Amino acid sequence: MKHLFSAIFVMASLFGAQTASATDFNVRIINLSNGIFYTPFLVAAHPDGTALFTTGQPASASLQAMAEGGDISGLVTDLQGLGATIAQDPAGGLLAPASETNVDLNTDGTANVLLSVVAMLLPTNDAFAGLNAVTIPTEPGTYVFDVPAYDAGTEANDELITGGGAPGAAGIPADPGGLGGTGGTGAAVADANATVHIHRGTLGDLDPNAGTSDLDSSVHRWLNPVIRVVVTVR
Repeated sequence: MKHLFSAIFVMASLFGAQTASATDFNVRIINLSNGIFYTPFLVAAHPDGTALFTTGQPASASLQAMAEGGDISGLVTDLQGLGATIAQDPAGGLLAPASETNVDLNTDGTANVLLSVVAMLLPTNDAFAGLNAVTIPTEPGTYVFDVPAYDAGTEANDELITGGGAPGAAGIPADPGGLGGTGGTGAAVADANATVHIHRGTLGDLDPNAGTSDLDSSVHRWLNPVIRVVVTVR
């Protein structure tokens, strides 16, 4: 089942929108967090009946690679097999707090009627922002989606910055902001829910040299939504 995230539909004409693919639109991504960076985003329009993930179901290997280490190559390959319209890394690297990026897509002549936007949250173990298979509006206007973070359910949220990031390797790859600590003992054991689910957020602590977490609770904590996606149909 595909889940439509909370959306503010700026144009009332949305209610009359058709399900055929919009041909020319812009996707703007805004980082809503205080201390979270995003690995390179994957933005894709893809056919009806397809999705990058399903809540309540185990993550695919491609989704796991993105959620644990920011590697979108597997998802790109999966989408190419569907004939998707794809934009990779519109920010040209990490997207910092209070920053934004945007990219134009054109789906003219394709069957790509659904939009997905994903990227890993850093520093986390396997959290990712996920706008998943929403219908692309066809009426000109601006459509705003507030997007939550999901837990891939593939790695324990130990909150330890170890340089890990390969699937199955424990730990957080890095804190790009340079505000993480060291010496944590581990904030959590393996997830009770091993499927894709809404992330419960990070715990952190206030001890930069010990404690249970290498994350700073005064900097790295976050609540949903974590990004805003603004779709402008021309």
